[in-house]
Amino acid sequence: MSMFSIGLSGLNAAQNALNTTSNNISNVYTPGYNREITVLNESRNNAGVRVADIERQFNTFVAAQLNNAKSQSTALETYNTQISQIDNLLADREAGLSPLMQNFFSALEDLASAPSDPAARQGVLGAADTLTAQFRSFDGYLQDLQSGVNGQIKDEITQINNTTSQIANINREIALSRAQLGEAPNSLLNQRDQLISELNEKMNLRLNIQDGKTYNLSLPNGQPLVTGDTAYKLEAVTSPNDPQRMVVGYREGARGNGNLVSLDEGLITGGSLGGLMSFRAETLDKTQNQIGQLAASIALEFNTQHQKGVDLNGEQGQEFFSIGQSNAYYNTDNKGSAEVSAMIDSANTSALRATDYTVRVINASTEEFAAIRKDTGEALEADEWSFSDNVLSFAGVDVNFNDINLAQNGDSFEIQPLRRAAGGMEAIVSDLDKIAAGSLVEQSGDLEVRNVRYENALANTSESLEIELNANQHLSISGYTGQVSVNGEARILVANGVVQDSADAVAAVLAADDEITIDGVSFVLADVSTEGALTFQQASSAAGDNRNALALQDLQSKDIVGGSASLSGAYGALVSDVGNRTNIIQVNLDARQGLTDQLRAVQQSESGVNLDEEAANLIRFQQFYQANARVIDTASTIFDTILGLRS
Repeated sequence: MSMFSIGLSGLNAAQNALNTTSNNISNVYTPGYNREITVLNESRNNAGVRVADIERQFNTFVAAQLNNAKSQSTALETYNTQISQIDNLLADREAGLSPLMQNFFSALEDLASAPSDPAARQGVLGAADTLTAQFRSFDGYLQDLQSGVNGQIKDEITQINNTTSQIANINREIALSRAQLGEAPNSLLNQRDQLISELNEKMNLRLNIQDGKTYNLSLPNGQPLVTGDTAYKLEAVTSPNDPQRMVVGYREGARGNGNLVSLDEGLITGGSLGGLMSFRAETLDKTQNQIGQLAASIALEFNTQHQKGVDLNGEQGQEFFSIGQSNAYYNTDNKGSAEVSAMIDSANTSALRATDYTVRVINASTEEFAAIRKDTGEALEADEWSFSDNVLSFAGVDVNFNDINLAQNGDSFEIQPLRRAAGGMEAIVSDLDKIAAGSLVEQSGDLEVRNVRYENALANTSESLEIELNANQHLSISGYTGQVSVNGEARILVANGVVQDSADAVAAVLAADDEITIDGVSFVLADVSTEGALTFQQASSAAGDNRNALALQDLQSKDIVGGSASLSGAYGALVSDVGNRTNIIQVNLDARQGLTDQLRAVQQSESGVNLDEEAANLIRFQQFYQANARVIDTASTIFDTILGLRS
């Protein structure tokens, strides 16, 4: 082989190396660019050097680790951005609910001190209006967050579809390039890997590299998202069990042209989309329910006590607050046509829990159901729910079926007892004289009862109701000859005042949790293991009567939220819960971001462009070029000398 050919091979190699180095330098700030190196091999038969490949420095294992870390970091970052808004709202001491609840009960204290004073009564109405307005404001803010999450889910899905379409197109271009040139341009490979990285910041996906060349993507459950040059689109769809909720839909079929099915929310993890899903399910829904539980507890318990009082007109107190209605939805995938509505059982507010429920029909003909708490995933025990006359009752909620015979086994329904309770909270008493500060009925005795309620109480009683429960759990009543009911069913009251099941039966045997209604007075037996007596009589009310005002004020210290916490305690627990969760997310984000930064540094050390190194390579390959040019120059001199010898 001549020196000319050897020198030319060296010039070609040096030129390629200089081009590669120049390309690295020019793309130092190009996202997704991987540094390239010129791979040189010795030519056969001592024929100089040849360029074997322009190789990009890409480590598949490190890239996969980095993509996964970025997916988790982005999810936590999205979650942190959203939850910080709720944390800031609840932690605001001036805009929070705690001082407003305190102001309301302080106004009740002033009312108890001067029950007929118009200024004190106006103070109660003003404090009630301010408190309810803040509850509605909180609910509106949280509902705006729900709408915002729906909008962001739509945007994220649009961006995901755009990215998967680009990946499918690049897969096609790479396949064509390999068929025509025998290899794919590094620029296409870089673009595809960059798109994979960007896609992982949207949601967590599975990447399968087919034959080391084609990138196939699938959802965590294995459903394909990109197969070769085919991309399957996701869609933002309305949740089948909640029309106010956007979820991810997937269209089945060989080319994504089949049935549209909604994906389980728990399936979408990682990335900004997964972060939104997690925030909504773990924090936003829970916070709305907790605010709703607070609103329902204070409103319904206050209403119950207010109705036990008498106003300045000598009339029984009416409901003081209203709250938003419960939500109940049928699943659009149901086979049956039964519809439901839901209502809070105001006589059983202590059973309310800050969660939604899924009600599933197990057997419609035998009236068997499953009521599942959505916050824990646990089903209520059989003795925790009851069904009668198309009404399913559990956890302080009554679910009304329009006709259970229209339901089919397996049908499910979404029940949200408290989600929007705060949104409809208002003080409905506007007349100062309608505030029932005085006592309507006086109650005394040692019989243990709960949930005492009045509705046109003692209208047919001349003096008082005297009720006794003996050791055999038989109930007798003195001073009354009218209607008596047990658990909503009429019972016979015989001449001696004993409650019987029928005219010929013996005295009715009562049990704990039985609800008794006598002349507009209803109560639930808390304990029937011991004898006891109970007396109700009409109170002698006057303008200065403050007994019911004192009872209303006492609600501040009673455990009326879930039967286990006071209003201030429940609100404090809510603020603490959101604050702790925010702190946990921030700590996890910092830790995950640190890992992501480390992996990015590892990736950059191998694939990133170092300007100092490339500058040194320019000098090195320039010298390489000059040396090979010198070889050719030397060969030319030798050739000229040889030609000169002939002359």
